[in-house]
Amino acid sequence: MPVLVAACVLATLAWVYLLVAHGGYWRTDCRLPVGSRRAEPGPGDWPSVVAVIPARDEAAILPETLPSLLGQEYPGELSVVLVDDGSSDGTAAIAESLEQIPGVALKVLRGEPLAAGWAGKVWAMAQGVAAAGECDYLLFTDADIAFGPGAVGALARAAVTDDRALVSQMALLRADTGWEKWIVPAFVYFFAQLYPFRRIGRPGARTAAAAGGCMLVRRTVLAAAGGLDRIKDARIDDIALARLLKRPPVAARCWLGFTTHVRSQRPYPRFAELWGMVARSAYTQLRYSPGLLVAVLAGLAWLYLLPPVAGLAGLAALAAGAGPGPGTVAVWCAAAGLTGWFLQAVTYLPVLRLYQLSWLRAVGLPLAALLYAGMTGDSALRYHAGRGGAWKGRTIPL
Repeated sequence: MPVLVAACVLATLAWVYLLVAHGGYWRTDCRLPVGSRRAEPGPGDWPSVVAVIPARDEAAILPETLPSLLGQEYPGELSVVLVDDGSSDGTAAIAESLEQIPGVALKVLRGEPLAAGWAGKVWAMAQGVAAAGECDYLLFTDADIAFGPGAVGALARAAVTDDRALVSQMALLRADTGWEKWIVPAFVYFFAQLYPFRRIGRPGARTAAAAGGCMLVRRTVLAAAGGLDRIKDARIDDIALARLLKRPPVAARCWLGFTTHVRSQRPYPRFAELWGMVARSAYTQLRYSPGLLVAVLAGLAWLYLLPPVAGLAGLAALAAGAGPGPGTVAVWCAAAGLTGWFLQAVTYLPVLRLYQLSWLRAVGLPLAALLYAGMTGDSALRYHAGRGGAWKGRTIPL
């Protein structure tokens, strides 16, 4: 029991650190606009933007999302390149049927077969970049992403006025079904804990990340960094792209924040689909390291599961009438455990508010952590079974 108390006290102290000194990762007020180092573009001075959409078997969702991008009232030149990445469901034909929507120009490109050494999505992105030609910014987005009115203009304004080579927004994911409400906000929370958004935006900070559904990138900076060829085998393209841009020789200024104006329309009606979404790349994030896997699973258990277990065990011991010695230990166990549980719940509240979910769900964060531990372990098992990175009928060779 004393060992349990000591471990729980340390976990609680860790939560104090995470709350006050870990880049404010739990806050969701990191939003556009990001700053004003330069004047806003005047009429005729807005940068040209080409949106690049890699799409594989997305015929069902494109009618919900593509019109939101084609209908953007952007003050400058805006066009869209959609790359059909070997679809079998008529994705290109559906996209072309939407080409008649008045507004932004759309080019539909039938993608070339996957080149050796390339990850599928990055290969499609590279073809889109080549088709985009000369432009000021590239907007990398996904087929399931819907843009609110003025969203592209807000991105470009932030990039120009604050001199950012990368401006990315974490799209608001769907959280409508019961399992989505449990897993999706936790996914966003854990992502922000791993990559605190404020540190990403701090010049000179080593933390680098982006959200693949919405990444506005200055084309010349991407070229100076070596282009997408430098990350051609990346399984997690957004993190790889952000790291490429933040390191020398370009050491670009980057930014990542939250938004409610860019939304993912992709549904995950079944628990297995949500599980697969995380398990597909979790072990990749750990660089396929068994040592890191053990460390992460142990860390999740220590930080998220130990406090509520210890707190409830201490309360149970006190309720059972523990004697003076055991009673003191039980008091410490209950106090440390419940305090740690309370602190982690507090850090989860802003994400729950972002998704308009009840604050009562905050006490269930340890259960969400348990699910993510299972997904991460399953991701490792898939990798060692040769099924890692499977996506829409394509298994990425590892």
